[in-house]
Amino acid sequence: MSSGIIIRDAHYPGRASIEAYGNGGFRFAEMSHRGSILCLPSGIHGWEPDDASGLGEDDFKAVVEQAAEIDILLVGTGIEMRPLPAALKATLREAGIHADPMSTGSAVRTYNVLLAEDRRVAAALIAVD
Repeated sequence: MSSGIIIRDAHYPGRASIEAYGNGGFRFAEMSHRGSILCLPSGIHGWEPDDASGLGEDDFKAVVEQAAEIDILLVGTGIEMRPLPAALKATLREAGIHADPMSTGSAVRTYNVLLAEDRRVAAALIAVD
């Protein structure tokens, strides 16, 4: 007998291009996800941040853990581009990752191009309305 609804962390186990974004979420691999996402070599994961102003090192723990498979990290900071905090940039740089902040729309488009070129790209994308 079933014990009720089981809630699991959002995760798509593969690399996929982003088909659409907006309305507070993303569409990829013929699925939809409401909220922000991390696109990593291990797959696409739900991501907690909803505003770039509070981004910190803890938000990028999974990125650093997979640093050996990432050359460039695109950070979609929402409607407008916002710089990353210096401490976060230093942590990513120490892990061998070049982080490039830009608007979420620009990050999605750039991610799709680099993914199609089979580049070692990851993306941290804050959802926009």
